[in-house]
Amino acid sequence: MRNKGFVIFLTVLISLLCIYYLSFTVVATQVKENAQEFATRTDGTVDFAKQDAYLDSISDETVYNLGVTQFTYREVQNYTLNLGLDLQGGMHVTLAVSPVEIVKSLAVDPEEPAVNVAIEKANEIQKETGENFVSAFQKAFKEDNPNTPLADIFASAANRERIDFNSTDDQVIEVINEEVKGAIERAEEILKKRLDRFGTTQPNIQRVAGTERIQIELPGVQNKERVRNIVSGVAKLEFWEVYEFSEIQDGFSFIDQVLRAEQKEEEADEDLETLTQDDVVADTDTTTEEVASADSLSDTTTSSLEEELASEDASDSLSQTATSPLQELFTIVPDQNNRNRYYIYAQVEDTARINEVLSRKDISNAFPNDIQFAWTTELVEFQDGSKQLELITLQLGRRKMPKLTGEAIENATQTLDERQSPAVSMSMNPEGARIWRDMTGNNVNRRIAIVLDDYVLSAPNVTQEIPGGQSSISGNFEIQEAADLANMLKAGALPAPVKIVEEAIIGPTLGKKAQNQGLISIFVGLGLVLIFVVMYYAKGGLVANLALIFNIFFVIGILAQLNAALTLPGIAGIVLTIGMAIDANVLIFERIREELRNGVSLLKAIDNGYGKAWSSIVDANVTTFIIAVVLYVIGTGPVKGFAITLIIGIISSFFSAVFISRVIIEKIANKHNEKSMTFSTPFSKNLFTNFNIDFLGKRKTAYITSAAVIIIGLGVVFTSGLNFGVDFTGGRSYVVAFDEPASPTTLKTGLMKQFDGKSTEAKLYDANNVVKITTSYLINDESIEADEQVESKLIEGISEITGAEFKANAQQIEEGTFTIQSSSKVDPSIAEDIKNTSWESGILALVLIFLYILVRFRRWQFSAGAVVALFHDTLIVISAFAIAGLFGFQFEIDQVFVAAILTIIGYSINDTVVVFDRIRESLGMKSGKDLNTNVNGAINDTLSRTLMTSMTTLLVVLVLLIFGGEVLRGFSFALFIGILIGTYSSVFVATPVAVDLSKEDK
Repeated sequence: MRNKGFVIFLTVLISLLCIYYLSFTVVATQVKENAQEFATRTDGTVDFAKQDAYLDSISDETVYNLGVTQFTYREVQNYTLNLGLDLQGGMHVTLAVSPVEIVKSLAVDPEEPAVNVAIEKANEIQKETGENFVSAFQKAFKEDNPNTPLADIFASAANRERIDFNSTDDQVIEVINEEVKGAIERAEEILKKRLDRFGTTQPNIQRVAGTERIQIELPGVQNKERVRNIVSGVAKLEFWEVYEFSEIQDGFSFIDQVLRAEQKEEEADEDLETLTQDDVVADTDTTTEEVASADSLSDTTTSSLEEELASEDASDSLSQTATSPLQELFTIVPDQNNRNRYYIYAQVEDTARINEVLSRKDISNAFPNDIQFAWTTELVEFQDGSKQLELITLQLGRRKMPKLTGEAIENATQTLDERQSPAVSMSMNPEGARIWRDMTGNNVNRRIAIVLDDYVLSAPNVTQEIPGGQSSISGNFEIQEAADLANMLKAGALPAPVKIVEEAIIGPTLGKKAQNQGLISIFVGLGLVLIFVVMYYAKGGLVANLALIFNIFFVIGILAQLNAALTLPGIAGIVLTIGMAIDANVLIFERIREELRNGVSLLKAIDNGYGKAWSSIVDANVTTFIIAVVLYVIGTGPVKGFAITLIIGIISSFFSAVFISRVIIEKIANKHNEKSMTFSTPFSKNLFTNFNIDFLGKRKTAYITSAAVIIIGLGVVFTSGLNFGVDFTGGRSYVVAFDEPASPTTLKTGLMKQFDGKSTEAKLYDANNVVKITTSYLINDESIEADEQVESKLIEGISEITGAEFKANAQQIEEGTFTIQSSSKVDPSIAEDIKNTSWESGILALVLIFLYILVRFRRWQFSAGAVVALFHDTLIVISAFAIAGLFGFQFEIDQVFVAAILTIIGYSINDTVVVFDRIRESLGMKSGKDLNTNVNGAINDTLSRTLMTSMTTLLVVLVLLIFGGEVLRGFSFALFIGILIGTYSSVFVATPVAVDLSKEDK
């Protein structure tokens, strides 16, 4: 072998780099253990808020000193092999950036009915088909307005450089798409800035290609409310002048007048049932007269209201003498320091009704046309114990644009106000400072409202002009809330609202269990393979095992260098890599053994073995690499993590199995005599040799058998269906752990009633005291309040059904309690996208495999045979899932299942290309034998390799199936069936189909 020195140098270099980068993981792990110890309560549970605060506090402190350089905890995390959500718990969120506001902002008139109708229809189209929103908007608009060019709607002064009245519809749509794309890019950058200071972990933020979505993963994070507020808050900060009550008092008087009249009408209607017809007429006339006397009522009410406000007895509020509809709705309180100023409050439960009243056209006409009503975020407690919100009357001005916005904020920090309460201090840029000086100077002894995302944070009274651009926001903040707000203001406002369309929260207990299951799978699978390979290949097996250990070390080290997250599917990828790494050595060693049986010397046999196995190894690795790339490009979340691990594993296993093993084997063979290097044991010397089976003669039987299994399986699919997970259906799912065995049937029946009859499923999950509950209740409600409502009803329902008490974040399930170990939500629109991308990924994989086989083997028949076999394998696995359901094994069809199918395609094609390689070699020898004889000979010659590779990989997958836990149960089952069928189809489907298609072309 040439370039041995370079291979040794590269091996040493990669090893040192892996050691260096893995050292950061060791340090970060120690810091996290210290944080957990610091936050552990006396009862053994962990206070996650305290743990987060500890990690936040040391994020900029030095924790790793290498002498020449030092690293803070934040910097250490940049080089750490992070554990994924499923291994340590945490939160996964997918955000959809709403293009609706972008479209409205570009329109000449955002309230144009045609635009709003098209937007509503586009939302429906997107939900049903998953189509791009802008394309759906164009389709919806043109359906209702076929003769109206889009330029008429979007050609404005602000857009004149990009859109004019001569622009085509396609040109307008291109501009809108550019704006939406730019908004998503800006939103991604702003979210990165916001989460950069999160402190507890290294967040993973990425866009989902081809969509308006952004994915965020925060391993180790448990404070879901804090995450939701940080990622979904637009942080649109505005400063507005405020109307004093005396300036708009007539409007409130009119409200009182209208509500009084309507109240009398209602009372009159109630009396109609007991009155005679004559009485009805008389009473109706009276009511009409009362409604008609608007001026009189207005004068009386206004006068009465002024008297009440001026009265000394009104020092607390008008609610003490609630004699009118207005006073029933509002609590109007005078300022103790300014008797001419009044504050308007209302009960929280009344705010919806008040908003409805204020939005009425007849009532809004009684107020200035530039007024906007907004509620504060801080609850004020009154003497009667009630907690109320203040209604702020914003003065928008003629242009209805804020004079000052958050874009003027240069810096924001968490601080303390004069009462030593948490607050946010802000400094502005020069232009912002000038506007703020003028704004405060013009509003001395008046209020200015600081509004965030349409809610008033505070509305302080201005006592003097404020120069220098300094200001602060105070309110009922916790320290963490003030720090997060400062961070959001510093990062900037999102360019458009976002909504959470997918969410998963995994508790640390479930994550720890998954860690243990993953480690057991790796060590048991690795141990079995190491033993089996040595038993079969003797000293050659020892070398293969050494190369395999290098391979695993490289995979983990490279993942650390890339700052990737190791997930449970990622561990599955490592375990699968173990099986695939052995495949290359099996190909090489079988060739060497074949050469030795033909009487070739050891050194020559080694050289020939590596040379002849080269093309098969390359083809096998390239085809699997193609599948891994498809998974990476199209997949999301755990599927993408699996793909990254698989890609690294393929490259690493190729290097270690082909180059490192050869350097070691040739070193041993050259240094010692030929007997020092062996590739067989007495047990394996003549095993799987001298086969002479007529495989092609049995192909019709194989075709009939496969067709029968597929027909039966698909029959079960169409009659009983498949167990689709929330990935494909949309919904919310919860993994709930009890202190004792639970009845899924009882839970399902009870929760169906709790969720108003909406589709609800419950099944055992990994143990008889753990249940996975899935429901479609309120799945179309995208608000955070809906998430909280569903979880609240779930807890309430379980408590009523079982009598158990809910304990949040419980690491130990006490007697008579239950806890939610994980939860996830998938919006129906994203579920539709997942289904579509699953189909796309499968079809793309088959097309790429077809093209690669065509290029490599120059025969379309080989490509067709390979694709038919892969399609056959997919149908068999789906059939196996359906048939397993009849026997009580309800494996879910989800994203991980799609990854399993694509992995099976990659694995199956490995077997197929090895057989095709030997057929090509056999045909190239021009032995004079007919096609069938050559093909049968090639299959028989490669049978030992096929069986050996399948056996080693099946060992590993069997370990995954047994020890991998519920998360990987369906994945492992699919792989187990797929490997068996992939081995079968390479021999009995792919090759026979290629031969049948060749016919006379030999």
